[in-house]
Amino acid sequence: MPPYRNLNAWKHAQRLAVECAKLARGFPPYEQEALADELRRSSYRVPISIADGIARKGTRFCRESFENARAALAEVETILEIGRDLGYIDASAYGRVEAVATEASKTLYGFLRKVPEVPTSDARGRPQ
Repeated sequence: MPPYRNLNAWKHAQRLAVECAKLARGFPPYEQEALADELRRSSYRVPISIADGIARKGTRFCRESFENARAALAEVETILEIGRDLGYIDASAYGRVEAVATEASKTLYGFLRKVPEVPTSDARGRPQ
């Protein structure tokens, strides 16, 4: 079993991706190529980025992948709120998926805190 599958952050993100894909099916036809598609793509990027980070060698690349996962998770949370506000997602479904997103966010943030930040540099390699 790949090592990322043992991480709670990946497990929550994987569950979130599946739940979001199911929710996206219920969006109106005119939203399938817009908001529903964006929800699917953003939610898929979360567990994919976590798996990518674990597979990469080097702290900088690992952290970058986890930051990408965190950004995708923020997109998912925003799209879910938009879907709820437009009436595409009912309150109980929103509450259920939002709880999974919150768990994914907490575990991902905890994982990010363990990965050291790598100083950035300018084009000439000097620290910024």
